[in-house]
Amino acid sequence: MDIEGLGEAIIEQLVGLELVRNIADLYGLRQHRDRLMGLERWGEKSTDNLLSAIEASKERPFHRVLFALGIRHVGAGVARVLAEHFPSIGALQKATPAALQQVTTIGPAIAESITRFFAEPHNREVLRDLARAGVRLHSEARTGGALAGKVLVLTGTLEHHTREEAKALIEAAGGTVASGISAKVHYLVVGADAGSKLAKAQALGIRTLTEAELLAMLR
Repeated sequence: MDIEGLGEAIIEQLVGLELVRNIADLYGLRQHRDRLMGLERWGEKSTDNLLSAIEASKERPFHRVLFALGIRHVGAGVARVLAEHFPSIGALQKATPAALQQVTTIGPAIAESITRFFAEPHNREVLRDLARAGVRLHSEARTGGALAGKVLVLTGTLEHHTREEAKALIEAAGGTVASGISAKVHYLVVGADAGSKLAKAQALGIRTLTEAELLAMLR
């Protein structure tokens, strides 16, 4: 959640004092402001800075919150894909394993992990507390982009961009970057020394793009 000042040592201290038992408790720390200021090496300024940072984290995008929940197998990329297909935590909670597996990059193991997470009463209670605290548990309306709804895979070395730079450009245009070739992929972006993904994409009839063609689509 990118909360400035909330490092591991502080978390251990808050847990040790039983001020925090789960992640939702972070958003109730303001009621313990006086107690926090009385702790060793804590003062009014450091306490207020931390509380302000926690308050600001309520506006993190839904996909960041999903990642932060710590659902097994749900990394940053998978969380972003889930947020694009399920507009709220309620919609994701109601999704069946079969529905989850219709989403690009979501296989049986990830689908089962998500289902198990929401089946746990403790997790549902934490989510209710997060909602009451005002943490963003839904996606903002999207206006689309040049690659809205498209799934792309990158292979080989691009001439002008790193993999991370290309991924950021694609996601900014509404696209999704997958790690492997499947029938759900729309485009394969091919750089120098492309590997086996190229042959697999050609066998499936997936359109290939050079870096220049990708940039032209983005423009």
